Amino acid sequence: MSLTVTLGEAQAQLPELIARLTADDQVVILQGDHPVAELRLTIKSMLRPQFGACKEMLTIVTEDDEHLRDFVEYM
Repeated sequence: MSLTVTLGEAQAQLPELIARLTADDQVVILQGDHPVAELRLTIKSMLRPQFGACKEMLTIVTEDDEHLRDFVEYM
């Protein structure tokens, strides 16, 4: 998504514009009719871990000897 905003709009809404950015987004800032700046996510901010993102994706079964039989030769 590409969004174009005026300099005044960018100053008033900068935190919201940054919060809405995703990996493919960019925000072009205009001064008058000319683009003067562009907002994009940095690689570093895209790679930041999101704690809790894998919540409820793993189930640990304490008594599961049936699946361990497949790994007897490695134990």
